[in-house]
Amino acid sequence: MHENLQNKIIMSAIFILFLAAALVIWKIPIKLGLDLHGGLRVVVEALDTPEIKVNADIMDGVRQVIRNRIDGFGIAEPVIQRKGERQVVIEIPGMQDVERTLAVIGSTALLEFKEAEWVPGDLSLLTEKERQDYLGADSSLDTVKHYNAKGELINESQIILRKTVLTGADLKTVVPGTDEYGRPVVSLEFTSEGARKFYTATLRSVGRPLAILLDGRIISAPNVNEAISGGRAQISGTFTVQEMHDLVVQLKAGSLPVPIEVIENRVVGPTLGRDAVDKSLKAAGIAFALVAVVMLLLYRFNGLLADVALIIYAALVLAALILMQATLTLPGIAGLILSVGMAVDANIIIFARLKEELGGGLPGPQAVDNAFNKSITAILDGNITTLIAAAFLFFLGSGSIKGFAVTLSVGILLSMFSALIVTRQLMKNVYQLKAAPAKENA
Repeated sequence: MHENLQNKIIMSAIFILFLAAALVIWKIPIKLGLDLHGGLRVVVEALDTPEIKVNADIMDGVRQVIRNRIDGFGIAEPVIQRKGERQVVIEIPGMQDVERTLAVIGSTALLEFKEAEWVPGDLSLLTEKERQDYLGADSSLDTVKHYNAKGELINESQIILRKTVLTGADLKTVVPGTDEYGRPVVSLEFTSEGARKFYTATLRSVGRPLAILLDGRIISAPNVNEAISGGRAQISGTFTVQEMHDLVVQLKAGSLPVPIEVIENRVVGPTLGRDAVDKSLKAAGIAFALVAVVMLLLYRFNGLLADVALIIYAALVLAALILMQATLTLPGIAGLILSVGMAVDANIIIFARLKEELGGGLPGPQAVDNAFNKSITAILDGNITTLIAAAFLFFLGSGSIKGFAVTLSVGILLSMFSALIVTRQLMKNVYQLKAAPAKENA
């Protein structure tokens, strides 16, 4: 009685798990990779500077900054990998806004705060030597554009940029916001050392502007009325909401250690992806059907139970990939198709052992237990070796190879659950039902 109750509880749990998996599949779409859904593929190359030569450490820094920027878009599962000594390949499924993406990826995003002062007159009246003497060796001349609340250009002023007092490395947090007119701004908070530098810089700049530059371009030059403590500042300008968001993403990700150049960018159209999905799903359906038919022909009723377990297995695999937020690629679908065949491999071992146990005269329920217990070692050995191979593919491979390794690993783990738990429980219940009339007749 106790064993019957236990079997009912386990079967109920399996049924609830299957329903939950079906609900996940129905409600949440699975993410498709670049080859299935389309998107953007970009190849960038790092460039030497007079101060920095590109090496492996620099390339790791470039890749990490690019990843942080793309993660700021909220994109799941982008593929970002090294190619050769100087290049990085970026694949972003579903991304179609090429210009914006390239701008965010490719800009160095070097934020600088520079001490400055407005030009009191017209420097064009001075000779070149007089102008250089006035500016000084470490200063440069630039122009600041002034806009009204509607974003309309009012006038332009010349400004002298002097030494850099803070950079993006002194930032602690970057937060988007709005000013009193509802215009987008970016609020900054500095580190403790950055706050000290900012206070010192504003103390020296009272009555003068403090210019804020991004990649050498002035984005704001507010006049300092008093020394500012507290380690907070605000960047305002004629930003759109999207520009503000992109600036926040860039500043949070940090600046690139060296400049990069886009050497290839192309949009992969969704037509190829849809065609690939259709063919792949067709192949998966045919593979599933063939496996189910072979199991029925070879093992009759036990084969039918294995097919039921296979349906439950397929639902669990898809639901697991969706909940893991995995991106499905063509190699990933290949891994799923392969795991369908491997899902019944354990059942074949068990059924061969069951035939021997029943031939020895054991009653059905006991023969089922013996068959599963004696098959576990062989099943674990076969699946663990495949899991080890999948682990090497994941850690040493890249891009779509990792997708194949993930789907294969999930498939193997759930195939063991399907064979050792679901199939076993189905068979135990069936053989107990068969044994019950025999006991009553006896």
